[in-house]
Amino acid sequence: MPTFISLLACAVSLFILVVPASGQKAPLVEAAKKEGARVVVYGSMESGIAESIAKVFLKKTGLQVDYWRASSTKVMDRALSEYRVGKPLFDVVFTIADPMKIMQREGVFARYDSPTAKDYPKDAIDPNLGPSYRNLMIGIVYNKNAINPGDAPRSLEDLLKPQYRGKLVMPDPTQHTTATQWLASLHRLMGKEKSERYIRDLAATRPMLVESLLPPVERASTGEIPIAITLVHYTYVFGQKGAPLDYVRLPRMLGDSNYVALSNKAPHPNAGKAFIDYFLDDESINIMAKMGEFVNRKGIYPPLPDADRIQFVPMDDLGPKAYAEKKKEYKEIFLR
Repeated sequence: MPTFISLLACAVSLFILVVPASGQKAPLVEAAKKEGARVVVYGSMESGIAESIAKVFLKKTGLQVDYWRASSTKVMDRALSEYRVGKPLFDVVFTIADPMKIMQREGVFARYDSPTAKDYPKDAIDPNLGPSYRNLMIGIVYNKNAINPGDAPRSLEDLLKPQYRGKLVMPDPTQHTTATQWLASLHRLMGKEKSERYIRDLAATRPMLVESLLPPVERASTGEIPIAITLVHYTYVFGQKGAPLDYVRLPRMLGDSNYVALSNKAPHPNAGKAFIDYFLDDESINIMAKMGEFVNRKGIYPPLPDADRIQFVPMDDLGPKAYAEKKKEYKEIFLR
């Protein structure tokens, strides 16, 4: 029986016209075919979205995408491990900003200026990694069957109220890189002193801690734990599966930019370049948006109510030392 993801991928493909992608160069694609006509990609994007993009890319170019998906932390760890032993199996990596910047500083990536990068806003282009193709907004998602919308929290501070104790699930900030970064960046929303107090008060409510941003929305979807700190676009993704979810309309949300980069030792460098060209181009971006992503193209929004009203606030850029210090600090606060 067809799965939701396969049906959604087929639906998206109906929007696609089979015409040459503007960023594709015939000689590059031909060179990629001589390498084996495949590209190996590591990423943290949901498999259904990545597979929808890969399906159209294959149809246009004849190049097969081998996609390995994991959390951003695991993507970084695997790519770094392979690179350090001199045997990288991947051609392309895409995930959130801080892991990408850590890998870039270690020399994992080659510089590749894709011709499709010109269509991005200047403030979305990193001098080393190129354009950020999407922003991941982190907010509050809740189950409308378990929490009446009128009784739902209206702010981050509301999560501290007694009626929500035992009803919150979030990624473990002692393990998950993005959760660490999110807590460390709360000062951008509420100031330094208030954020430090808020983090301690939040830990005191004893939220359930899970390994990444996906398990919180899975638990909220079933009503097992009705309120989640997670990615806002999951409201749409899981809503398409029938989950009774909504999100709290915070006017400003912390989030992370996402980048795509070519391996410095790519086994299939031309295929990697061809994939990046397509991945950053209009067609791929529109596939992402239709499937719930907040993309970095003006006037393109996910089919999520009030998506155009959310102000994206970038999280702090933490290095390895800062991450280690924050994880240690949050271990003392959340796991004591």
